[in-house]
Amino acid sequence: MWSMKQEKLSVSVRAPLVRFLEDYKSEHGLKTKSAVVERALEVLRERELERAYGIAAREVDEAWDVTTADGLSREAW
Repeated sequence: MWSMKQEKLSVSVRAPLVRFLEDYKSEHGLKTKSAVVERALEVLRERELERAYGIAAREVDEAWDVTTADGLSREAW
């Protein structure tokens, strides 16, 4: 297992979010508040990647359709 360099951050959040963070940490057996924040950031990054992939998948490139068809008629797909 490899580890990445960690950086220290200082953040300010509202009291209800701090309570949620503490509850989540306890309920999920995480050792630190940093672990909760790290998990939340990973989820946020995944969501952004999914959104970006969804946008990319909706882009239509007619040249790609011709290439993937490889000369076959639509009925042969």
